[in-house]
Amino acid sequence: MSSVGDPAVSYAVPDPTAPTLPEPRGPLSAAVAAALPSRPGPAGHRWPDADGSDPFGEDLQLALQLCYELHYRGFQGVDDAWEWDPGLLTFRGGCERVFLDALRAATPGGEVGAALGALLVEPVDGAGVSHHLRDHGEWWQMREFLVHRSIYHLKEADPHAWVIPRLQGRAKAALVAVEYDEFGAGRGERMHSRLYADLLAGAGLHTGCLHYLDAVPAPALAIVNMMSLFGLHRSLRGALVGHFAAAEITTAPSARRMVAALRRMGADPACVLFYSEHIEADAVHEQVLRRDVVADLLAVSPELAPDVVFGIQATEVLEDRLAAHLLGCWQRGETSLRRPL
Repeated sequence: MSSVGDPAVSYAVPDPTAPTLPEPRGPLSAAVAAALPSRPGPAGHRWPDADGSDPFGEDLQLALQLCYELHYRGFQGVDDAWEWDPGLLTFRGGCERVFLDALRAATPGGEVGAALGALLVEPVDGAGVSHHLRDHGEWWQMREFLVHRSIYHLKEADPHAWVIPRLQGRAKAALVAVEYDEFGAGRGERMHSRLYADLLAGAGLHTGCLHYLDAVPAPALAIVNMMSLFGLHRSLRGALVGHFAAAEITTAPSARRMVAALRRMGADPACVLFYSEHIEADAVHEQVLRRDVVADLLAVSPELAPDVVFGIQATEVLEDRLAAHLLGCWQRGETSLRRPL
């Protein structure tokens, strides 16, 4: 009997809803995109060295996105056995080291309480993306923002589920309770990923998973790649928890501004619903993450405190990079996407 990964056997199952492979953006992503349509195995696949690549650049981030997506929906015409192909995993590990080293260099570290406390303080004169969209944004900018976020929100909460078996006791139970809400509390039509698909339809955008991957630049890809990186490595479980806490703490205030922005623009009710759903839910979730997940994790494993801080600060670094990209493009009157809608 052939084993999984045997290059003589194809395990590809046609899935018309799976995304198609995007156009490569450099030698790293080109190597992955060229290999995936073929059968997995050692023959004929040459993997470039990621050392020296821009850790936040288009090529490395797309290469990671392609590798990670094999753990989620996969791609049309790509053998599922690629998910655990040793050669591809070794290549991915090299890309991950470049990315992870850059994130660590960009984060100062500190105490968990201080890192979480800083997220709870809303600046009076905030000037982020949601502030801009609420006060001055135009509909074309809003639609671009929704496209950027589609890379994550159409699989919302999936990357965080990787950490569940890596937690114990109260931390695990509390995180599962949050995930239960994210997945619609047992109702498929209330899953946050489904609500985002409804939002996209309401905004006149395509609802397919990764439909806009070719259009979305590296700053948005890097945020989702960070989630997968943290989730797929047990050694980074503390960082994933820190990231999740940071996301839940900052979502409710941002969601309020997005609701105001969408109402000002006269958006479809489905667009408003996605963000209004997050106002109350994430206000509760941030309490659960701080008091039950983070606190219990560190009570059991205090050595993970630096990783929790790293996850919080890495999230801030990448969100700030995306905000700078969006606002910079819009202030110049340019599209923030690689190709206009």
